[in-house]
Amino acid sequence: MAVELASELLEILACPNCHGGLAVDHDRDELVCTSPDCQLAYPVQGGIPVLLIDEARPPKQKSE
Repeated sequence: MAVELASELLEILACPNCHGGLAVDHDRDELVCTSPDCQLAYPVQGGIPVLLIDEARPPKQKSE
């Protein structure tokens, strides 16, 4: 499923961990923190971003 979020929403969303910006990773259907110190990846399920730190994927871990 493709991540389709309004650009206005992406402008106001922030990483719950570091408050950095978020960018869409269309290949993995997730939002990725743009801060080089954080880079957590948050899943998007049913078109809804799950912005919970406990649900985030660490930056170097590959999801299966």
